[in-house]
Amino acid sequence: MSGPLRLVPQDGDDTLPTVPRQRRRPRPSWAEDPLEELAERLDEVCAAAVHADEIAAVLESDGLTHELIVQRYGRSDLFELAEELHARGAGRRRHPAPEPGPDPWRINPWQCLLRGFVFGLPGLAYVLGGTLLSGPPDAFGLPAGTVALSAAALAGWAWNQALAHRAYLRLGSDGRRATARCLLRGAPAGALLASAFALAFASRGSDAAFAVGQSAYLAAATALLVLGRERELLLALAPTTVGAALLPVWDLPPALRACLIVATPVAALLVAGRQVVLGLRTPPELGAPAPPPLTASVPYGLYGLASAVLVLVLALGAGVSAVALTLSMGAAEWLLYRFRGRGVSALRRSVDAGGFRTRSASALLRCLGVYVTVLAALAAALTALWPGAPAPGPLRLCALLTLGAVLWLSLLLQAFGAAWPAALVCLAAAVVEVAFLCWRFGDHPAVQVASCALAAAVLVAIACSLLGRATSHR
Repeated sequence: MSGPLRLVPQDGDDTLPTVPRQRRRPRPSWAEDPLEELAERLDEVCAAAVHADEIAAVLESDGLTHELIVQRYGRSDLFELAEELHARGAGRRRHPAPEPGPDPWRINPWQCLLRGFVFGLPGLAYVLGGTLLSGPPDAFGLPAGTVALSAAALAGWAWNQALAHRAYLRLGSDGRRATARCLLRGAPAGALLASAFALAFASRGSDAAFAVGQSAYLAAATALLVLGRERELLLALAPTTVGAALLPVWDLPPALRACLIVATPVAALLVAGRQVVLGLRTPPELGAPAPPPLTASVPYGLYGLASAVLVLVLALGAGVSAVALTLSMGAAEWLLYRFRGRGVSALRRSVDAGGFRTRSASALLRCLGVYVTVLAALAAALTALWPGAPAPGPLRLCALLTLGAVLWLSLLLQAFGAAWPAALVCLAAAVVEVAFLCWRFGDHPAVQVASCALAAAVLVAIACSLLGRATSHR
């Protein structure tokens, strides 16, 4: 028997002490590893588990006892076994994707369809009042009343677009009472401004009266749309709608036509006044922030002016196209919400900035394509249903579709807070068309197509650049 084990080397002894270790008996190659079999059976659970306790809960629910863990798997308890299984799944970890949440921008399509009718039905007043406006051409060589109505429309659209923006801001921050006060001050001022422009250019009393009624209706309609009262506005439009529907079967007397036309703005003013008064009676919001500066609504007013010019130039050559454009605004609004929902979905599905930009641009082009298709279908339907309406030629149709694309892209940029680019691009297109209209004394659809196509291309580039950033959708 050898001497005692030396734990510390003696002087002159370079040999380090050794401690005997127990060797684990190797398992024969033909023996099965029960833990490996268990890991394969729970592969999905182990790969998706965030913590070993999740695996332990599954093992316990399967009825795995302590005796079986010790005897079959050679582990001291359930948690040791779960930790080893969790470690084995680390190399193939694949956590399940989160369940898609609800679309925060989901909107009822029937509400948008109702708003589209509300936008388009006022055009029936011009059909009903056609005989009242007939007469010798204006000093500008245009049909009777065209200049007065156009001047009133330009002033009214610009003012009411800015007013609607400011009222919506007050509605979101200060509540219904502050919104009613804003509309009470702004809507009458806009009606008076548009009426003043109409009176300045009207050559006959009937033209001036029609333009004043148009201005009053636009002011009342703005207030009702901001307050979400589309159904009341639709009821106010009933006299004009019924009168226009009777024209194919009954040539209404001029006096009856005048009464039906007057009834619509009067009803709209009464309904809007009632809603504003109800809003003033609501309690004020506590701790409301300071109102935004008036300059924040300037680009929206400029956009309203530019869009009015573009639509009026289009209407000079094809009135049915202008009606189709106004009717399509309901679909345009629904597609704006649709794109915002697609943007949120792209944020959830994308793993890098490049993928998100691709998905965002694809959603933008798809929504724009759907809107242009709807607009073309509306133009075809109105041409078929409107008595005596000429079918628009290829250039007229292209002018309509490119203008629709410009308006939809501008509304999209405004929804994301980029109001100035939309306003400036639309203003540039409007200036080009008006300059050519005055220079050549006539409308030319080729110029409209070229200006609106270029404006749409610029707006698409701006939208893809802006909306390709994830921060724009949050």
